[in-house]
Amino acid sequence: MKLIDPSLVITQIIGFLLMVWILRRYAWGPVLGMLEARRQKIAGEFAAADRAKAEANELKTRYEQELRGIEAQARQRLQEAVVEGQHVAAEIKTQAQREAAQRLERAADEIAREREKAKESLKLQVIKLSMRTAEKILRRKLDDSTHRELVGEFIDEVGALP
Repeated sequence: MKLIDPSLVITQIIGFLLMVWILRRYAWGPVLGMLEARRQKIAGEFAAADRAKAEANELKTRYEQELRGIEAQARQRLQEAVVEGQHVAAEIKTQAQREAAQRLERAADEIAREREKAKESLKLQVIKLSMRTAEKILRRKLDDSTHRELVGEFIDEVGALP
């Protein structure tokens, strides 16, 4: 009994080589082509993902810069609004002070006119009283007691004036 049959081994070797040649010719090429295509597709997807990530980072950077610019503009506009508000407040205060001064001046003028009217009225009343006193003096005989009496009446009348 022989353990290894050489004809059987040679037949198996030839069958194996034939199968390797057939696989290499008809199966190995297409399988390697498919694997290479798959590898290229995956590499392309990674490259596209890297490009998309780079674009996203670039957009993020640009948006952050624009946001900082917008914030700076907002701060500037707020400062301008504060300054304008201060100017408006100063104008309102100046206008109010001017109007108050004008009102005070008109009031002072009116007081002066009223004082002049009061003086004129007082002058007219004094003249009337003087005239009445003179009239009474002319009607009466002027002696010392009558003179004192008339002066007392005159003083009482002046004191009774409103």
